[in-house]
Amino acid sequence: MSYKQSAVRDLTTIKDFIRWTFSRFQQADLFYGHGTDNPWDESVHLVMSALRLPLDFDRDMLDCALTYNEKKHILKLVETRITKREPLPYLLGEAWFMGLPFKVTKDTLIPRSPIISLLESEFAPWLKNYPLNILDMCTGSGCLGIAAALVFEDAEVDISDISEAALLVANENIARHQVEDRVHAIHSDMFKGLAGKQYDLIICNPPYVDADDFANAPAEFHNEPELALTSGEDGLNFTHEFLAQVAHYLQDDGILVYEVGNTETALQATYPNIPFMWVELEQGGNGVFVLTKEQLSELLQEQK
Repeated sequence: MSYKQSAVRDLTTIKDFIRWTFSRFQQADLFYGHGTDNPWDESVHLVMSALRLPLDFDRDMLDCALTYNEKKHILKLVETRITKREPLPYLLGEAWFMGLPFKVTKDTLIPRSPIISLLESEFAPWLKNYPLNILDMCTGSGCLGIAAALVFEDAEVDISDISEAALLVANENIARHQVEDRVHAIHSDMFKGLAGKQYDLIICNPPYVDADDFANAPAEFHNEPELALTSGEDGLNFTHEFLAQVAHYLQDDGILVYEVGNTETALQATYPNIPFMWVELEQGGNGVFVLTKEQLSELLQEQK
């Protein structure tokens, strides 16, 4: 008898399947970092989401028995998570960011940007004035731009991406969070589709993973779109082109909030004269900087 046949026969309740899933994950040497950071939380999330139950489900109800089809559904998710190393949000079709649910597919990164810390503090102390126009470039699922629209309820928000497939997902998330009147998805290769626009706040979580980091990354990351992760040997191809143009798209008091992750060291070495303001992130993570329109304009002058 296979372990799956045994599970269907011998396991009965919700908590049986959480325990069984945890044991399987413990043996599988999985990577956690797409919503959970340990096998127990991942097991609870998988089982409860597979059954469409809230994570804070009444503990007394965890003794509820499962149907045959419910058991088979959980087993299929567990097997795919282990054998294909698919991140759990892709299996569920949903990820949570800033307490909000977002549809995700393999055409989008799984939301996890540490820029969430700045969103929650409304970009204080860097953002001097209330932003009426916001851009979220490389938006993917739309999570950063949509969250910004919900934080700044009087703002118009453009979310842009080079991937039309990602923008289809982003549009679904715009509708899901009922911000169609203020959030606009734009297909754009960097700034090419944004001619004439200027913003009080530009947010960008671009591709920045260098070749070595990507080659050595856990298999789970290789299930995400490479287009959204990598940008040349040192991870800075996109950033070089972006920094050379972004000042033109900022209002005079505007700011740029930009994520480069582990490429922070390479970026500082390449631009030693730029006064990057590196953010201390309350929820962890690294490599997020802030620059003002004035600082970016000075960079343009130096390059002439």
